[in-house]
Amino acid sequence: MTITNMYQAKTQLSALVDSALSGEEVIIARAGKLLVRLVPYNPSMKPRVPGLLKGKIQMSDDFDDESEEIEKLFYEGGITNND
Repeated sequence: MTITNMYQAKTQLSALVDSALSGEEVIIARAGKLLVRLVPYNPSMKPRVPGLLKGKIQMSDDFDDESEEIEKLFYEGGITNND
């Protein structure tokens, strides 16, 4: 595993990309905090197709009906902060 800081990553990007392509894990950090992992692009991922779950997910008819109790809390208060 290679951990490099942001400045080094800017100056050695080609070498870091080659390392990632050869299977080595490359991590880029800033001020000692790990930020990102450099990984090879995987073109074999299939694009998402809309509608694959059509007919498999159901919602109740009253899914978006308003609740009087919740509406009262929003518009009339009733929530207190005990801090």
